[in-house]
Amino acid sequence: MRTLQVLLVEDSALIQKTLIDAMDEMAPVKVVETVADESEAVTWLRGHPVDLVVIDIFLKTGSGLGVLRAAAHLPTPADLIVLSNYATPAMRSCCLALGASRVFDKSTELDDLIAYCNELGESGLPH
Repeated sequence: MRTLQVLLVEDSALIQKTLIDAMDEMAPVKVVETVADESEAVTWLRGHPVDLVVIDIFLKTGSGLGVLRAAAHLPTPADLIVLSNYATPAMRSCCLALGASRVFDKSTELDDLIAYCNELGESGLPH
């Protein structure tokens, strides 16, 4: 099973820690960096290829939608997933249209996120 290199785009330090701990324990991932705003995420992604980017919608400044838009133009594409408390049907559609592979609700679909990471690690290929 391949270990996925992950960028976590999340502005809450508590959620960052919780996600890193959960993913580290239950999925083949290594969170290589955490960032809290759109511009920092875009700048970081331009210089560091990763396998997976986990993106929240509401950030310290900017938004996860801006990260999705910018990531579409990266020379080395990553699998983009959104993890948000605002995973409404309209927001899911918007994120998928902007290039997200999947959209997960933070409060109810964390197990689905872990399962998705395990699938990616087993396949060795982006979905």
